[in-house]
Amino acid sequence: LAMRLREAGFARADDCTWQRVAAQYGALYDVVGGPPTKPAPPEVVLVAYHTPELVRGALEPLAGALAVTVVDNSSSPAVRQVAEELGVRYLDPGRNGGFAAGVNHALAHRATPGTDVLLLNPDAKIALDDVARLQQVLHERPDLASVGPTQEDGDGATARVMWPFLTPARAWLDAVGLGRLPYRRGYVVGSVLMLRAEALEGVGGLDERYFLYAEETDWAYRAHRLGWRHAVAPEVRASHLGGATSGNGSERLVHFYASQELYLRKHYGAAGWASARAAGILGATVRGLVRRGEQRAAARQRAALFRTGPATVEREWFDSRLRAHRVTGSAG
Repeated sequence: LAMRLREAGFARADDCTWQRVAAQYGALYDVVGGPPTKPAPPEVVLVAYHTPELVRGALEPLAGALAVTVVDNSSSPAVRQVAEELGVRYLDPGRNGGFAAGVNHALAHRATPGTDVLLLNPDAKIALDDVARLQQVLHERPDLASVGPTQEDGDGATARVMWPFLTPARAWLDAVGLGRLPYRRGYVVGSVLMLRAEALEGVGGLDERYFLYAEETDWAYRAHRLGWRHAVAPEVRASHLGGATSGNGSERLVHFYASQELYLRKHYGAAGWASARAAGILGATVRGLVRRGEQRAAARQRAALFRTGPATVEREWFDSRLRAHRVTGSAG
């Protein structure tokens, strides 16, 4: 508790520096005195792992109109060819360090330093006009660090894009079926997400310990603690297939809950993770008893994963991939 209070105190102090207060007053004067200066167009960052045709579909509406950077975690000649055909910048980090590492590689080699950044998944699409509107919404409020559009999945159904920050208490609400209760503060998923340049400068890049999932949650929470907020632009729409670039379902499940474990350990300590883990075991066990068919099997799989520990399972998966790479010499 003392550690959390101390960290919160430092975060609050950072929010009250002369520079930050001056920026807030400047934004207020812009609103009161007239329309603020229009921001420069954002830079689009897309982290790819194979799937060249998805990359093409995501970038075709934007290529030529915006600065686009493709970070190819797969070092794929096919992805490079798509980038060259579309006339966008191609970066090969030489390894697959995950989504967060890919984004940070792009941020370290900015094509347009100091501009807003649009994170775009390869399996997502957004029109050029909607990008402009998304940026407009971002700058209508001086406290917004990020804003995302509403999204449709592959079947045309509206997907949920705003979620509450994960806490041990929220884990227990989910376990007892009350996860839909209202919440005050949350974050927007990172499949199509506009990040404010000033927030990026203050918060920093993504935490590369997250291989897949929760990296945008962690960034948003760090921004939240510095006084920034996050929102959805309901009038802006995008499409997102979801899971089309992240391997099979079992691997995605492991990465998802391993990232949640990392997040909870980072922000709530070992005790916070232990509480959330107990909630996960209880909720999944009960669902494994009362549900039928695929839902029962999925719940039992989650319960087993929580009992072993998601991060432990993920490490074992990485180790097995590394051993296979050493034996076969294949790319991982």
